[in-house]
Amino acid sequence: MTRKVLIVPGLNGSGEGHWQRFWLEDFEEAQLVEQADWTNPEAGRWQQGLEAAIRDNPGAIIVAHSLGTILVARLANSPVASLVGCALLVAPADIERTSALHARSYEFGRIPTDPLPFPAQVVASRDDVYMSLEKAVALAKSWQAPLFDAGYVGHINVASGFGRWVEGYELARQVADRCHERPQRATQAQAQLRSF
Repeated sequence: MTRKVLIVPGLNGSGEGHWQRFWLEDFEEAQLVEQADWTNPEAGRWQQGLEAAIRDNPGAIIVAHSLGTILVARLANSPVASLVGCALLVAPADIERTSALHARSYEFGRIPTDPLPFPAQVVASRDDVYMSLEKAVALAKSWQAPLFDAGYVGHINVASGFGRWVEGYELARQVADRCHERPQRATQAQAQLRSF
């Protein structure tokens, strides 16, 4: 069995230079979860796209950023949640702050607080303008996912100086080791994570 790495961006799709784009190049088994409209997020449509990718790739490792982490949290009560191997949730975004920062209203529903039924790791920053560390800590607790405090590193994106983000590979390795239904031998995706 080969485990896919599903890359789940947030608003505007993690463009050129974003660490998620580099990870797509770095991992042979990585696949971008595409959305029809990256600039106008619709929770229902985005969730349908993510669920379809999970159905096609059961046991996948999900690597989400920003609003993508909130999308993954919406899976808590979805029938496809049992198909998720594990998830790395980087720099969660508060939709109200996102709307304020971009001077427009985004409708993405409330931030889910139900426990995640799959292993997950939250990565948060102390000075992320999209979500306070306090709120990220509370969310991680609600999701029953450990939180890694990345320090004063902004939104962990291009604007805050992140390119390939090789330090993130270790966090990905840690969550991959806790994936559901882990095969006896390391999968290709997990083996690649160990090579960095």
